[in-house]
Parts: sequence; structure tokens; C-alpha cells
Amino acid sequence: MTTDSSVAKKPPLTLLLASPRGFCAGVDRAIHIVERALEKFGAPVFVRHEIVHNRFVVEELARKGAVFVEELNEVPDGAAVVFSAHGVPKTVPLEAKRRALTSLDATCPLVTKVHREAEQHHDLGRQIIMIGHAGHPEVIGTIGQVPDGTVLLVGTPEEAATVTPRDPDKLAYITQTTLSVDDAAEVIKVLQSRFPKIVSPKREDICYATTNRQAAVRTIAPRCDALMVIGSPNSSNSSRLVEVATRAGCARSVLVQRAAEVDWSELEGIERLGITAGASAPEILVEEVVAAVRERFDVTIEEVRVTTEMVTFKLPQSLTE
Repeated sequence: MTTDSSVAKKPPLTLLLASPRGFCAGVDRAIHIVERALEKFGAPVFVRHEIVHNRFVVEELARKGAVFVEELNEVPDGAAVVFSAHGVPKTVPLEAKRRALTSLDATCPLVTKVHREAEQHHDLGRQIIMIGHAGHPEVIGTIGQVPDGTVLLVGTPEEAATVTPRDPDKLAYITQTTLSVDDAAEVIKVLQSRFPKIVSPKREDICYATTNRQAAVRTIAPRCDALMVIGSPNSSNSSRLVEVATRAGCARSVLVQRAAEVDWSELEGIERLGITAGASAPEILVEEVVAAVRERFDVTIEEVRVTTEMVTFKLPQSLTE
């Protein structure tokens, strides 16, 4: 038997696929809301802010007729508008109602849970400390559920160590749903040490999908020479996955949006590559990256599953009637 010596032999590579990865139930629901709205009302359907933080998803919906805007004043009278999965301040749906817009709320139900917590704490006279990232749409939306001055925002243990509430005995904390579990725990530890009477959530605010994806990455990272998180730079949960992987032992952990962005020179000489995807990244992008890896390596795939997700969320009744 003869071989073609001009064809270079591909180096072997074990590909560790983290599972769960990619879309969560809240993201899936939000995308379906936009698609159903387009079917029901026809294009264009306006969407306030990115429906989820993923460029590929946004561009696909735009191709189908969704128009993404920053504020409601960009939405013409009589149009249909969808609020993003990250949630919006209370003033936004009130303004939509005042203008008689057809509005659909795609806020993730787990974010809505945090909104209700904030309202309940306010009604009980508690000042709220929110653990989260300043400027993130979810944080803006949550703070906007209660009057100005009700919420103090902290993002680090250092900020938690200096925050000054008006009454330490009437205090509660809530968190952004997409934080690093470890980072949030450090902040919570400081708050509970300083304010022993602080009220915590009855159930963890960091969502199941964030927790599960971080657990999967934490499992594979020590076994990887390099790890890629597929997601957008403005996706909080995707960025946290890179941080989790790095802390768990894989120093060469990077965030990429698509296969075209991969710096293949960084993967020379590796034997084990980990791949996961943020909760707003579709599986098609994972498949795209895996196909690109196969072009360059002799790949053996090992899927590492830490749990099976069965969560689903219903669409708004107005879209199912």
C-alpha cells in the first residue's frame, strides 16, 4: 500500500465538550417570542435592545424582520415591540402602554423573579444591595423596578466592604442572574460579615443555567491545554465562563464569537481542547467551531456532562391564542 506523502498527517486532539452548554430556557423563550411576533404581526417587529447578547442570533432575527432599537422613542406608533430577555425598568412598559404600542415581554422568568424580590424588599422597608455589573441591561432593569435610591450596587468584595446603607438592620441583597458563582459568594461573605441581619434570597438568584455551565467548565478545565468559550464579548455569562476556566486550571482560556475568530497558532502543540458556549450562543456556532477544529486535527470527541437540564418556560398567552 502506498501513501501520499504530500498530505500532512493531522496531529491528534481530544476535544472535551462541556455539557450543559449554549442556549438556556430563558434565551430560547425570548428568541421564540420574537419569531412568533413576526408570524403574528408581520415585519417589522421592534426589539428594545438586543434580545439576547449574541451577534449571530441578533443578525438572524434582523434578517427575518426584527428591528433592534435602543429606546422606545425609536418605535413608531402602532408598532409591536418586544422587551429583551434581560428585563427593563418599570418605566418602559408604562411608556409603551401610554403610547398604545403592542408590547411583548421576553424577560427571562428567572430575572422577573429577582424583580419581584426587589419589589417585596422595598415594600417591607428594606434597602437593597444588588450584586452585579454596573451598566449591564439586567442590572439597569432590576434597579428600575423600585424607586431611585432603594438599591445600592456592588460588584466586588472591596465595594462590599465600603458600601454604606442607611440602616444596617433593614437590609437585603439580590444578585444579577449571570454572575460567577464564586465571585458572588465572596461578595456575599463580606456583606453577611458586615451586616449579620441582611436578608438573603429564599432561592439562589444566580440562575440554574449559569450555575450548570460554570460547573461543566470547572470540571473540564483542569484536563485541558486550552479552552474556548463561544459567545459574544457583551455576554456576561460567557465572560464569566472564561474566568471560571482560568481559575479552574486552564490558563489558555479565550472567548470567541465564531470559528473565523479562532487564533489557530495559539492551539499548536496542544493535546486536549475544551469547548463550551455561553447561554446565549446557539449550538450551530459550536458545530461550526468543531468542524473547523476537525479540519486541522485528528479529533476524538469526549462530551463531559455534569447534569441534564429539563427547564422550559411558556410563551406569553397573547402569542399562543
